[in-house]
Amino acid sequence: MKNLTKKFIKKLSCALLVSTMAFSAWAISLDDAKQQGLVGEMSNGYLGLVIDSPDAKNLVTSVNEKRKSIYMNLARANKITMQQVTALAGKKAYDKTQPGHFIQNSAGLWVKK
Repeated sequence: MKNLTKKFIKKLSCALLVSTMAFSAWAISLDDAKQQGLVGEMSNGYLGLVIDSPDAKNLVTSVNEKRKSIYMNLARANKITMQQVTALAGKKAYDKTQPGHFIQNSAGLWVKK
């Protein structure tokens, strides 16, 4: 079981790296949106809207559609649930969030890391 978890984490890391490359057209916009406090990471592995703006909303929708597709493929490939994938992805996103960027706490409030 421990070995399976390690393999899954490696696959998830690889998928997140690939997704980052897939977002390369958005990378500056995503970084800017995080720097400006418009978006933040949620515990479910998805990007959330901190401040409502049309550009930020479009970015969140686009990023989350791509993440969902990646998560579904990981769940199928590893024969685990989407909930397991998103929980691991959320933890990884929280860990990688830079200080000063927003994360959503367990109460659903946006706080700076």
